[in-house]
Amino acid sequence: MRARDGIDDKIIRLLRADGRMSNAKLAEEVGLSPSACLRRLHLLEHSGVIRGYTAIIDQPDVEKPTVVIVQITLERQTEEYLRRFEQEVRKHPEVQECYLMTGMADYLLRVEARDSGDYERIHTELLSRLPGVARIQSNFAIRSVVAGGLRPPPGSTLKP
Repeated sequence: MRARDGIDDKIIRLLRADGRMSNAKLAEEVGLSPSACLRRLHLLEHSGVIRGYTAIIDQPDVEKPTVVIVQITLERQTEEYLRRFEQEVRKHPEVQECYLMTGMADYLLRVEARDSGDYERIHTELLSRLPGVARIQSNFAIRSVVAGGLRPPPGSTLKP
């Protein structure tokens, strides 16, 4: 695959802000013909740079989940411990995101629960039973300030 350039980066920035932008509008924004823009878009998709598209759903307050940011420290940081932990954590839909980290904790998870009681169940029945877990630190989110894909990139001509 060819190296990404500034036009590819602009396509990515625009699609992050509006994944449903028409190819014609995208082409206009990046200064390409629609066919050239579509060709670049397909290359970005086929190479795995763009892995998919999603809809961000706003739920009524009564349905909004409780978001908990969880730091997990493993007993050991060996390849085997990391592999086993990652393999198991992928099985649980309550874990919306999981990142291998540098610093004090080995993993940072974004967990969604119905309420604090549901999170207690998740903590007891899921997180504490994941392989190799030595320590769990949980932080409850008060509200979302910036969420992925909900704000236009700096310098964008798009309106939020």
